[in-house]
Amino acid sequence: MSVLSFTKDLCFTTSTVIDWIDLFTRPIYKRIVVDSLRYCQENKGLELYAWVLMSNHIHFIAGINDDNSISDILRDFKKYTSKQLVKAIQENQLESRKEWLIDRLSFRAANDRRITNFKLWQDGSYIETISTYNFYEQKLNYIHMNPVRQEITEQPEEYLYSSARDYIGQKGLLDVIVMS
Repeated sequence: MSVLSFTKDLCFTTSTVIDWIDLFTRPIYKRIVVDSLRYCQENKGLELYAWVLMSNHIHFIAGINDDNSISDILRDFKKYTSKQLVKAIQENQLESRKEWLIDRLSFRAANDRRITNFKLWQDGSYIETISTYNFYEQKLNYIHMNPVRQEITEQPEEYLYSSARDYIGQKGLLDVIVMS
């Protein structure tokens, strides 16, 4: 099968924290991202086919089931998570990197006239249209193997912040449309 057998356009996306800062090392920060993705699914028409949250970036394969575009959803997702993550950093009494993180995020904002206080995500997001099933499988494998390549886990499904579990019949943290 070389062409996808559905009518919705799918995209492979990547969003990265500024300076590749390893921000998503604490569960509180990871939950903010997961909860925001869930909100986008429930309220903005985001359809997730695959995803992985790594220490400094997120990848996903997604489609849209309403009038929003993937760019609109990513813009809103990044704006909301930026505010929530900065707040969580500021309020986290156990964050040993708090001062450094806040300084770095405010420094990056000072160099961007569009940002007032803190800049968390790099400008833009990488978005690539998926037009063949082979390309879909390549990106799916790339997403799920990220934690294995980083030696976080031995098997993709062992990583909690990913859709790999959904692809072996288990329930992951988010609703995922599994294609076979």
